[in-house]
Amino acid sequence: QVHLVESGGGLVQAGGSLRLSCTASSAVYAMGWFRQAPGAEREFVVGIDYNGDYTTYADFAKGRFTITRNNAKNAVTLQMNTLKPDDTAVYYCATSGTMSTMIHGECDYWGRGTQVTVSS
Repeated sequence: QVHLVESGGGLVQAGGSLRLSCTASSAVYAMGWFRQAPGAEREFVVGIDYNGDYTTYADFAKGRFTITRNNAKNAVTLQMNTLKPDDTAVYYCATSGTMSTMIHGECDYWGRGTQVTVSS
């Protein structure tokens, strides 16, 4: 069993930035973030492999979001810049055995989520 704890959500104005963090209770392979807006399905945001050599971003995240990884702390950080009201959602950290399953949402463990609200 792997426990994931997210932090860093909050309220920010459009154009602002937020940094989300996720710490796992033990070493895991792929880590990433998903989000779920009210009334919408959960969607993939970004994933990163164990060494940080391979990252993949949803189109809406490219150029605005950056994921980094610190394996010494079993942690990932998601830096979100130029935030838009459409980015408002609960953001979930997740882990998976492969990047392919990560991207498709077939994750082994999920965090409880952290709320991100972007005001216009």
